Amino acid sequence: MTWMIRPPRTSTRAGVLALGAVRDSELPPGAESGPEDLLYNDPRSSLALPPKPKSKVSLRSVTPVPKPKQQPQLCRSFEKGDELSGKKLCILTAIKPTNLEKEKLRFFKSDYTYNPQFEYANPALPGVLAKHSNASDRFLKQSINIMELTLQKYGSYEKFEQATGGSLLSKTRIWSHVRKYMVKEGCLGEIVVHLTEDLLSRASMTVVNGCPTLTINISTAREHWLEGMLRHEIGTHYFRGINNLQQPWNSWIGRKKHELKPNNPTEEGLASIHSVLFRKDPFLWRAALLYYTVYQASQMSFCELFKDIGKFVKDPNTRWDYCVRAKRGWTDTSQPGCFSKDQVYLDGILQILRFRESIDFHLLTALGKVSYEDVDRLKGLAVTENMRVPHFLQDHSRYMEHLERIMEVNELTDAELKDLI
Repeated sequence: MTWMIRPPRTSTRAGVLALGAVRDSELPPGAESGPEDLLYNDPRSSLALPPKPKSKVSLRSVTPVPKPKQQPQLCRSFEKGDELSGKKLCILTAIKPTNLEKEKLRFFKSDYTYNPQFEYANPALPGVLAKHSNASDRFLKQSINIMELTLQKYGSYEKFEQATGGSLLSKTRIWSHVRKYMVKEGCLGEIVVHLTEDLLSRASMTVVNGCPTLTINISTAREHWLEGMLRHEIGTHYFRGINNLQQPWNSWIGRKKHELKPNNPTEEGLASIHSVLFRKDPFLWRAALLYYTVYQASQMSFCELFKDIGKFVKDPNTRWDYCVRAKRGWTDTSQPGCFSKDQVYLDGILQILRFRESIDFHLLTALGKVSYEDVDRLKGLAVTENMRVPHFLQDHSRYMEHLERIMEVNELTDAELKDLI
């Protein structure tokens, strides 16, 4: 189900406000390819921006401004991929198994003793997979501690999910929550919303037919977690992507010229922090489990991994999803091996928390797809018109208080982070 959520429009006939909710075309196969922000992780993606206003905004006081009337036109371009029939394929699309359901059924029928043999329509280049096959154990201790703390308080992941996430939402309620959030951020009418059950992640931001498209996994959309997901996808990925398009580093040539560091792990670390920002118990469970699962996948077969993470997650379907994420890209999962990109979330979170007192979070969003390490160096070169900053960054003191709360709940200390980073 796909909707373009439009702003209210005045009916000339009745003189009343009417909400437009117009169906758009379905996503093409592979568009819902992963948790990472496919468009906005690619600095080559471009928008046709409106003319720049003459006045400039001070870098010292970056504030969000109303969006330009002219809607930007987006084109899809991915950083990594394989050339096939003249089309560049995203790595996350290339490593999504085509026989996933068939292998899942066989795995479950075997009582979890069969190692899936995955097939791929457009296998990624071996060199690309090799780049993402090296798992780190740098934050392994922290990932385990975070999950153990969560289980100590709630007893099981399933109880934690129900107590803190709340009930699953209907499609109508998801749509209502998304619309309210877009109104809050002033981006109503800019993003197509697509609801699906065929997604390994909870949501993703992509570009389909020139439109920014938010894909939401309805099987994981819980009432108390949905706004956090929207802060992740829209408040972080979308706004940083829009801001990036105005900057001198909005292309690979520009990034090379200005010697920018990779935008990850900053991008996903910041987005993951925003996912849990206002929770009563902001445990970094998901980032921790993803980090742990990837490392264990590098040491284990699929069956061994499935059994191993059972000490943290009991539900077989949830365990299957985490194992598939960690083993995607591999054909014979009886061998140790991983797809390591999922470690970027906890890595980025801990780096940002380590330097939270010195990071200018307004500028980190306003400058676009940049690492926190580049902010001070780039701020004098930045284009400052039409910067988009989410509402939750407006109260700096409150924002910083919630970062401290994340540190406290997950029992992270500055001394520990300084030793690690």
